[in-house]
Amino acid sequence: MRVLVHDYSGHPFQAQLSRELARRGHDVTHSTCNAYVSGKGRLEAQPGETIRFETVGDGIVFDKSRFVQRLLLEVRLGVELVRHVRRVRPDVALMSNVQIPTLVVFAAAMALFRQPWVLWHQDVYSVAVRSFAGAKLSRSFRAVALAFDLAERWTSRRASQVVVIADSFVPVHERWGTAHKTTVIANWAPLDEIVPVQRKNDWAVEHELDDVQTLLYSGTLGLKHDPALLVRLTAAVRELGRPVRLVVVNEGPAADVIRAEADRLDVPLTLLPFQPYERLPEVLGSGDVLVVLLDQQAGAFSVPSKTLSYLCAGRPVVGLMPEENAASDLVERAGGHVGRPEATSLPAAAAWVDALLADDERRDTVRAQARELAEQEFSLAGCADRFEAVLERGAR
Repeated sequence: MRVLVHDYSGHPFQAQLSRELARRGHDVTHSTCNAYVSGKGRLEAQPGETIRFETVGDGIVFDKSRFVQRLLLEVRLGVELVRHVRRVRPDVALMSNVQIPTLVVFAAAMALFRQPWVLWHQDVYSVAVRSFAGAKLSRSFRAVALAFDLAERWTSRRASQVVVIADSFVPVHERWGTAHKTTVIANWAPLDEIVPVQRKNDWAVEHELDDVQTLLYSGTLGLKHDPALLVRLTAAVRELGRPVRLVVVNEGPAADVIRAEADRLDVPLTLLPFQPYERLPEVLGSGDVLVVLLDQQAGAFSVPSKTLSYLCAGRPVVGLMPEENAASDLVERAGGHVGRPEATSLPAAAAWVDALLADDERRDTVRAQARELAEQEFSLAGCADRFEAVLERGAR
């Protein structure tokens, strides 16, 4: 079967799925969009691999603060994505993390050309936009949320099959009339690529982090996150007498917010751009405690994939996130701490971090729990089996 996997974000586990499908004998093209700035996975074919890696939308740069311009660029990206699919000519295409305007253009063209495709539904964008309208976005975005809801429903109906990442998505598809073709497959992280390493590793030494206890965050920061909480949590731990440093690996507007808040609260900060993927185990291994953020408004409709990478790295995790989120359950099962993403949760979270950092034996136990849980939950073979079945149904 000729398969196109397009992951707008370029995340690691989507690329791992494509590699596994190619290993099983499928003719696989994996494409991403360079306009999206984030930590990327391993997006180059290795010796002996038959998979092809390509990019779509080269040269497009989004300014997230200019909504109309971004909308037009996302429509343009939809046209380029259609051209990409027509060039690859797959039996079935799998779409992940595609922005709504881009997906609408794509779905319309696929209906015209009778090209089967599968939606890998990672976020319910309309719910997110509606929840942030009037708070982080102007009230006018309520109309955008309504348009997104109609668009997401329409594109879901155009898809041959739908894969969702959590049970919480199923009621949405029941409302949209697409639950009959929806399969739940939880996200995972690559166990063989993100592995536990020594706390004192080459990356930690290079950035002078080998002899200081650290709280570390690595990943994107957008509307679904309050970056100032990273600094305030670190400040709360320091108030308990523990001289920890905050390490943030991120690019974009949130970096300025973090830098200003760290200056205001006198928190030691190491702020770095996204690092090469092959060094991610060292990056995560340099954190004594890794932090996950997710706004309460995001609820159950966005599962932060960084949580999964953190568990693979075998590190203790503190999550400031909705308790109903699927990732919260994983953090707690791994011996981590979960609190609501608000200031009132910081004292308890800081006390947990302080107690953990004071107890080497307990910290080692939590590290082992995290990796053990990842090994239990993130079976690539099982996920690939299920995706293979979905793609075969979608291609008919």
